[in-house]
Amino acid sequence: MDVRDQLYEHVPRLRRYARALVNNRDLADDLVQDTLERALGHLAQFRAGTDLRAWLFTIMHNLFVNQVRRASARSLHVSIDDEDFDHADVAVPASQTNPLEVRDLDVALQRLPAGQREVVLLIGIEEMSYTDVASALDIPVGTVMSRLSRGRERLRALMAGTRQDTKLKVVK
Repeated sequence: MDVRDQLYEHVPRLRRYARALVNNRDLADDLVQDTLERALGHLAQFRAGTDLRAWLFTIMHNLFVNQVRRASARSLHVSIDDEDFDHADVAVPASQTNPLEVRDLDVALQRLPAGQREVVLLIGIEEMSYTDVASALDIPVGTVMSRLSRGRERLRALMAGTRQDTKLKVVK
């Protein structure tokens, strides 16, 4: 099977990851298109025998980081970690059977720092190995494990409705 044909097999995974990254269907589709365009333009750089999926996710990650950098230079940041932030503005209506749980998970994922969110999505949803994620994001495997652990813990706290950094005091 030709590498070009194999690219098409990865489109659903790329779309799912892009939508989780940007939380906007149109922008996610643009990111997937940019990724495929870059991959097709640089097919000579792909080494046969290596993981095509990891290579595509590396391209997508780099494109996303570049887009975020360009956008941050032009726009005002609003931290979604602020308690005054209205999270209803970032919720997307879902068509799944449990739309409230999906919405809560989506909001919780968006509240994770970008590095943790990327690792959680690639390992949890895309089922990539630690080494593939490390390669795709160009970080050490130990950093992948650390970000995954902290990301999962923070997701648990967010989904439980507690603040991770708040300790409960026991009164006797």
